[in-house]
Amino acid sequence: MNNENEFYKQYTSEQVVAGYWRDARGTLVPESMIREIDREREQVVAEIIEHAKILNRELSLFKAKCLGDIEAFIELSAEQYNVHVGGVRGNVALFSFDGRYKIQRAVYDCIAPDERVLAAKQLIIDCVNSWAENARPELKTVVSRAFATDKNGSLRLGRLLELRRLDIQDERWCRAMSALDESLQVVGNRTYVRIYERVGDSDEYRPLSLGVSGV
Repeated sequence: MNNENEFYKQYTSEQVVAGYWRDARGTLVPESMIREIDREREQVVAEIIEHAKILNRELSLFKAKCLGDIEAFIELSAEQYNVHVGGVRGNVALFSFDGRYKIQRAVYDCIAPDERVLAAKQLIIDCVNSWAENARPELKTVVSRAFATDKNGSLRLGRLLELRRLDIQDERWCRAMSALDESLQVVGNRTYVRIYERVGDSDEYRPLSLGVSGV
């Protein structure tokens, strides 16, 4: 248990006038009006968050070390054949000698639509409007969902790709799909490290979770 002064200190990164706590609305509340249960809650939150920040930093360092070690080993392995591995790296799996453990580096492209998606959207809308009553209700729903944005105003890639799976031969729809395909650009990539342990003597591998919810 911390000393009394530290115990009653508000956990915040903001500058607060001495003798006051700042609430979620930015209002300054005198310390004398802070209830005991609120002080206790603040202590619990502070301890958990501080520990979480330490673990987060350790996980970041761990991931960086894993990726560095994997990259160095790939280079070492390539040198056995007098080959230098350069450019964009892809997926790779490393196994322990007895096959009990597997470490996987997975690289996924980040894809996002550029301005041509607006042309695709208009072509699709024109198609649906021209079909009018003949358009299936579920098609209108799929189209509406595809171009609905999230809270950040971004289109959801998965929903856009749903349109490409529709078997529609209309020439305007095909042009719309072509515009949609051409609008999708690789804007970066994400790299993951996954660690697995073999389940008994089977061919199945179970992931060793590094996330709090999976532990």
